[in-house]
Amino acid sequence: MQNLKFAFSSIMAHKMRSFLTMIGIIIGVSSVVVIMALGDSMSRQVNKNMTKSQKNIQVFFSPIKSKDGSFTQKQSALTLSGKEDVHVEPPKTQESWVKETAKLKGVDGYYVTNSTNVTLTYKDKKVERASLTGGNITYMSAVENKIIAGRDLREQDYRDFASVILLDEELAKSLFESPQAALNQIISANGYSYRVIGVYSSPAVKSAKMFGVGGLPITTNASVAANFNVEEISNIVFRVNDTSLTPTLGPELARKMTEIAGVQQGEYQVVDETAAFAEVQQIFGFMTAIISAIAGISLFVGGTGVMNIMLVSVTERTREIGLRKALGATRANILVQFLIESMILTLLGGVIGLVSAAGLTTLAGALLKNMMEGIEVGVSLPIALFSLAVSASVGMIFGVLPANKASKLDPIEALRYE
Repeated sequence: MQNLKFAFSSIMAHKMRSFLTMIGIIIGVSSVVVIMALGDSMSRQVNKNMTKSQKNIQVFFSPIKSKDGSFTQKQSALTLSGKEDVHVEPPKTQESWVKETAKLKGVDGYYVTNSTNVTLTYKDKKVERASLTGGNITYMSAVENKIIAGRDLREQDYRDFASVILLDEELAKSLFESPQAALNQIISANGYSYRVIGVYSSPAVKSAKMFGVGGLPITTNASVAANFNVEEISNIVFRVNDTSLTPTLGPELARKMTEIAGVQQGEYQVVDETAAFAEVQQIFGFMTAIISAIAGISLFVGGTGVMNIMLVSVTERTREIGLRKALGATRANILVQFLIESMILTLLGGVIGLVSAAGLTTLAGALLKNMMEGIEVGVSLPIALFSLAVSASVGMIFGVLPANKASKLDPIEALRYE
């Protein structure tokens, strides 16, 4: 306890010098904490997306059969998959085949879509590169879209081949003053007229914006096929709530689709994304480790600064050390006193760095939330404890030399020091 009092009194006696000494530690700790927090947040987001994607089993036609007969195609995060350079005409997929396949045990639903890029116009306003999605009657109930104005697509819209459209919230604000103002207005998609019946919000919109997509309007897949000369069914997705069934149910769905379609060359397949997500996590981990190591240089520089100041402090307090030894202080007492002082100095720097990092991660989280829906950025307790342990360790390591020098001083020579 006495050593702690000595340490704090010494630090407070030279406030400016102590703070300047701590700057390297503050920068190093805050850099490492921010990088680790961002890396941890990104990793958790990848796991969250993986769990979410496993609820959607996408089945697609491949002109080349799987070599092991698994109806599965491995996907890598570093290479494109599912685009073999073999010209085999895919079967004209019928929704009745998909509906029959969806009867397999474990499947909770399905939807099919097609899409095309369009330019949307309303009076003198224009939005380019909008990705117009055509969905079947089960599409809107299966995806995470929330109607915030107007209504959803109805069965009558499909029966009547109605030219109706749903706009995402950002798109509605771009073309109109508000989502409510967009309702019942007529907009043009590459020259085809559509009446706006509803506006929705979705986490997918912000992600699409990052890749330069102008918006995500939705209509019926029949309308997209008729007006834009695309297949009525381009994407087939089966929904499951129990993600533990995905690895086995996916290939079974692809096999069933191949069987129902009567495909002679090629087959329907599912994508195994496990390896791709593992690669992404490995890349994040590698990047975090490299950048943390670079930020650790600041800790090393800060540590040498602490050692330098502690050596100066030993020189300044030579007579004090000699007096303490003359009064009975052992070498161990002096050693512990200066080690504690060094550790307190770096620990205070670590605390300030941790507080700074908390503020920076909050700011980074606010910026990332505008780009990645649902991401949570923050300094976790393990990261906070780790940063404080590192800062204390820096003080101990770089305080050994000054503390050792102080403990070895001869009391008689120290008392004579001027």
